[in-house]
Amino acid sequence: MKLLLDTSYFLPAIGISIKGLPEDAPIRLIRKGYKVSISDITLFELSAKGARYITIGKLTSERVCKGIRAVVYDDRITKISMYDSSILLLAFRLRRILNDFIDCLILSSALTQNDILVTEDQDLQKLKEKREFQETFQTINPKFKIQKLIEMI
Repeated sequence: MKLLLDTSYFLPAIGISIKGLPEDAPIRLIRKGYKVSISDITLFELSAKGARYITIGKLTSERVCKGIRAVVYDDRITKISMYDSSILLLAFRLRRILNDFIDCLILSSALTQNDILVTEDQDLQKLKEKREFQETFQTINPKFKIQKLIEMI
């Protein structure tokens, strides 16, 4: 089963822990036999979040770079380009029902390339109940799901 993981699960790689989430979530999922993917927009988000923490003195630039390299060069994690035409076109459509365009890109990458989007994001979780979203994913990937990490581990 192919999973796309939201950015939160990769923050520990650059030195930022999230309360309530295991720091090794991607590794746990890989060990369970899942094929793990990441959108390249997530790499941008990791860089941006890392830059904010570097600016306030909570992280070093070396730590952030090391973590991003670890994700980028891990062959067990598939990287998905947000510039793929099908991903961009779907992200533009999703923008009508989701305010955050970065989330649109992540969701579009998950819908077109994976079986499940794993996320804790409440806006993305709420989409499961929206008729317009259900109609969209039914035509693109009828078995697609949005789930929280706890449902996968």
